[in-house]
Amino acid sequence: MTDEGIRLAKRVAELASCSRAEAERYIAGGWVSVDGVVAEDPATRVTPAQQVVLLPGAKAEEPAPVTILLHKPSGANAGVGMRGASALECVTPESLVATHGAPRFLKRHLARLTLCTPLETDASGLVVYTQDFRVARKLVDDASRVEYEYVAEVEGGIRDGGLALLNHGLTFNRKPIAPMKVSWQSEGRLRFAAKGVVPGQIEHMCAEVGLTLTELKRLRVGRMPMAGLAEGQWRYLAEYERF
Repeated sequence: MTDEGIRLAKRVAELASCSRAEAERYIAGGWVSVDGVVAEDPATRVTPAQQVVLLPGAKAEEPAPVTILLHKPSGANAGVGMRGASALECVTPESLVATHGAPRFLKRHLARLTLCTPLETDASGLVVYTQDFRVARKLVDDASRVEYEYVAEVEGGIRDGGLALLNHGLTFNRKPIAPMKVSWQSEGRLRFAAKGVVPGQIEHMCAEVGLTLTELKRLRVGRMPMAGLAEGQWRYLAEYERF
């Protein structure tokens, strides 16, 4: 042994009387602490003087891929244009809303994430990131089949027949927009429920009927609402939840 110590995985294998591979899975799953701090890297070197603990409930299993639901603030970038800091900067342990059965936060949960639901920088609302190829396939490859819900704050006077046109009859990028459900929620506020919505589309639609979009918020992606998340907060998708 050198002054630099030994690999954490070796120490855990000795501590738990398990194989090196099992020890690495304990560490990757966030089940090992060094001097009271969770260590996620099996290559971390530890000395005999350091306290290595296998936490209660430890499982030698590869951590499952996670899906993150974020209430993106206006001004944060979620894949549209270059302006604004990345919305992922909001995903921190401090802004996590704990839910029953959700995994503990691990640094590895921020690696290899796919942004499934781009949203305009000036808009706010529900954004989904995932490590799970099944979720990505549902929200990216089959995006045209997933319904999104938005509320849009607007100004101006709507043209005659404008609400009917919003529901069906407009084009975007020279292509017909599929029928959708658009209704007034209150004076100056419209609700959109539609499939295949792309960035810039709702602002364009409003302009086509004489309205100026002043604020846009995404409330729902498929069957998943944003309920319970304040701006800048996030949570994990539970195992039983489906889009």
